[in-house]
Amino acid sequence: MRTWSPTAETGRRARTTPPEVVDVAIVGCGLGGLATGAILTRAGLRVACFDAHYVAGGCATMFARKSAHGHFHFDVGLHYIGDCGPQGTIPRVLRAAGVEPDLVPLDADGFDIFSFPDMEFRAPVGHDAFEARLLDAFPAERRGIQKYMGVVRQLDWFLGRLDAHDGRTTPATLLQAPFRAPGLLRWGRAPVSALLDACTRDPRLRAVLLGPHGDYGLPPSRVAALLHVGLQNHYLRGAFYPRGGGQAFADALAAQIEAGGGTVHLRLPIEQILVEDGRAVGVRTEARHGLVHTTRAAAVVANADLRETVTRLVDPAHWPAGFVRRVEGFTWPAGIFMTCLGVEGPIPGLGNANHWLFDHYDTERMYREASPQKPVGAYITSATGKDPESPHHAPEGCSTVEIMTLVPGDPRVWGVEPDAIHGWKYRKTSAYADLKAATEANLIERFKARFPEAGPIVYQESASPVTHSRFTRATLGTSYGIAASPDQFMQHRPGPRSPLPGLYLCGASTRSGHGIAGALASGAVAAAVVKKDQAATGSPGRARAGAARRG
Repeated sequence: MRTWSPTAETGRRARTTPPEVVDVAIVGCGLGGLATGAILTRAGLRVACFDAHYVAGGCATMFARKSAHGHFHFDVGLHYIGDCGPQGTIPRVLRAAGVEPDLVPLDADGFDIFSFPDMEFRAPVGHDAFEARLLDAFPAERRGIQKYMGVVRQLDWFLGRLDAHDGRTTPATLLQAPFRAPGLLRWGRAPVSALLDACTRDPRLRAVLLGPHGDYGLPPSRVAALLHVGLQNHYLRGAFYPRGGGQAFADALAAQIEAGGGTVHLRLPIEQILVEDGRAVGVRTEARHGLVHTTRAAAVVANADLRETVTRLVDPAHWPAGFVRRVEGFTWPAGIFMTCLGVEGPIPGLGNANHWLFDHYDTERMYREASPQKPVGAYITSATGKDPESPHHAPEGCSTVEIMTLVPGDPRVWGVEPDAIHGWKYRKTSAYADLKAATEANLIERFKARFPEAGPIVYQESASPVTHSRFTRATLGTSYGIAASPDQFMQHRPGPRSPLPGLYLCGASTRSGHGIAGALASGAVAAAVVKKDQAATGSPGRARAGAARRG
C-alpha cells in the first residue's frame, strides 16, 4: 500500500508547463490563493496558480522526515481551527470551493490548557461553559467577567450575520448593531488592553483571557480589541483539527482546481506581475532550467506577501502615489520559532488539546523580553494526539510534537542579512546555528518539564522565522500578515481590489484577517469580486484573456 506523502504531487506539478493564456493567474498557493482558484474554477474560469514552494498550501502544509523508527510528518502552520459548525466560516468557504471538510474535534472540556506558575486553566467550548469556568476560577471578578463576555457575545452576534463569501452584512444588521452590539462601536478602535482595563485589574484573569495571544503574535497594547474578541468567538464555537493533518485542506483545494481544468505550478516563483496600459495583464516566472514562462490573464490575484507584492512583484511606478509608502509603513507581528519532535511511545498527559506554557502573568512583558536567547513561554501540540486514527503522522509506537514560541522576526536578530535569506547559505553560519540551537534546547527543556513521562526523543528539527521567510517569502518570517493593530484592522487593511486595475489581493494581510479562517475567507471574497467584475464587462473571461494576449 502506498504511504501518504505531503510531496506526492510535487514532481508532477513542478514539471507542468504553465499555459500561455488563462482567465485568472494566481500568485501564491496558500489557502487564500487555492480557495480563490477552486471557486473560480467551479465558475467555469480557467485558472493557473504559481508558487515557489515545493508543496501547495503555504503555511497549511506538512513535511516528512525519516528517522530510524520510520517517517514522521509535521504540521507547519495549521494546528487547530474553530468556527466549524454547519454554518461556520471555514466549512462554508470550503464547500463553495467544492471541498467537504473532514474534522476531528478537540477536547470540548479543555481544548486550550493555559499553564502558569501557580495555576492552570482549561478553556472549554461554548460561551456559557467558558464564562462559568472563569467565574469558578475568579469569583471576585464576576462583574468584569460578565462585562468582557458581553462584548464577546455581541461580536459573536454580529459575525454570525456576515456573508462568508463577501464579508458584508445586511442594512438591517447595521441598523440593529448600535443596540445589539454597542461594544463594536466602543471598542472598534481600541487595543484589547483598553478593554481589559475596563473589565479587570486582576493579573491572573487578564493572563487567562489573553491566553491564546500567540494566535496573533501581538502584545495587548497593540492588538485590536475586536480581533482578540473575534478569536475568542472563533474557538468558543468549537475547536477542530483536519483529519489527516494540516495539509488536508490544501490538497483538496488544489485537486479541485486541477479537476476543473486549472493548473498548479510548484517550484516556479513569479518574478513579475505584468502591467500594460495601467492594468495587470499576466505574470512572468523566474528562470527555471534557463526557461522563463509568461502567462497572460484577464485578471491576476496576488496571494503573496503584501510587501513582496507591492514593492517587488509590481514595479512601484505602477502604484498610485503614496500606496507604496503606506504598505512599507505597515507594522508586523512577532515571528514564530518551531521545534518538531519525534517521540518514542505515547505522551502521558498530552491528550487531544493544546498546551500553552507561561513563565509569568504579564503578557505585555513577554513581548518586550522575548529573544532567541531567551524565549518566553511555549505552545505545545501534537498531531498524533489530535488525530490518532490517521497512521501517517508517526511510525507505529511513536508520537509527533510541535513546540512553538514567539520571537523577533527580523533576520538580523538571527545574524542573517535580509538579502541572504533566499541564498540559504546563512544556515551554515555559526551565529545563526548557535542561536537556533539555543532556542531549540530551551523549547525541548520546556517540553520535558511539562511532560516528564514522555519517552525518548528520536527525532528533532527546528525552524526559525528566517526559515519561514525562505519558504514562503513572508516579511519578517510571520504567517500572520500585517499586524492586527487598531490602525491596521478591518477597513484599514487592503481590500480585494488593489489600486491597480486587473490585480486583486487575498491572504493574511487583507480585510478578511489572518489565520486559516481569514485566509480562506479572503479567497472567497477575492473570487466573488473577480466574478462580479468579469460579469460586469459583459464578455467571457476567456475572450478577454485572448484579447489581452493579442493586445
